[in-house]
Amino acid sequence: MNFPKTDAADLGKIVVIMGGNSSEREISLLTGNGVLAALLSMGAQAVAFDPAQQTVADLIALKANRAMICLHGRFGEDGCIQGLLETIRLPYTGSSVMASAIAMDKVMTKRLWLAEGLPTPHYRWVHSEADLHAAFTALSGNMAVKPAREGSSLGFSHVTQASGVSGAWQKASGLAHDILAEQFITGRELTIAVLQLNGKTTALPIVEIIAPAGNYDYQNKYFKDDTRYDCPADLPAELTAQIQRLAEVAFDSVGCEGWGRVDVMLRAIDNAPFLLEVNTAPGMTGHSLVPMAAKAVGLDYPALCALIAAGARLKV
Repeated sequence: MNFPKTDAADLGKIVVIMGGNSSEREISLLTGNGVLAALLSMGAQAVAFDPAQQTVADLIALKANRAMICLHGRFGEDGCIQGLLETIRLPYTGSSVMASAIAMDKVMTKRLWLAEGLPTPHYRWVHSEADLHAAFTALSGNMAVKPAREGSSLGFSHVTQASGVSGAWQKASGLAHDILAEQFITGRELTIAVLQLNGKTTALPIVEIIAPAGNYDYQNKYFKDDTRYDCPADLPAELTAQIQRLAEVAFDSVGCEGWGRVDVMLRAIDNAPFLLEVNTAPGMTGHSLVPMAAKAVGLDYPALCALIAAGARLKV
């Protein structure tokens, strides 16, 4: 795979936006500080900015040439910071206001994918515990429950018994008003990093996630070393190509740009892939999956950061 050569020193001043006010602040700081160090190691003129501790006036005063968004979750991946950057005319990495907002909302993403004829698990959009009980029955007594607009598996529950519905509601509703109840797909957990290279959306090698007891939760994602990652995933070549193409189409259908990551479940009984969500500002920590996929095709972490930064632009 050929990647454009990027001289980080030629990118001007890069402001790495990290931290923020979301429930994923801790991970955003890990991502942002890793990216900042990598850009500096490549000779870039890079500085940090934390919207939870600094003002818009502070951001403008930096006189940056581009912004690398390393915020996760609400206010960072949902179009809010993208709208601000459009307003102050500072080119930024990743997807536009609209695509970021759609991708952050799991229900809207699924509606769009279903309209496009793409495979995604059956779901119910719920707003009360009674709704969730009804969803449990409608989804055949095996469902994933999660806040509609959170990431990093925050608020996630796997419910297989009616007695578990109340606990799942309490866990998810503590973070959001809108809850997604989704048919649980038993099988292999896959993720596909996507880069736009020379205007073409390109899927990187597939990563298979093999978590302890199948529980890829917040701790197993970021802080424990018990999860195994196979990259490239051990899949037949034809199936690999099918899943990569599906990820590219899913990414494009939401209107995403620059880079991202598409999560997929591969159903055990028939190897049918099902789209779960698209991440428009994925993690870039020591446990993160986009750097892992990039490394598998010869793109190291600093070069990946420079390539993403080079793609910063205004969308409107």
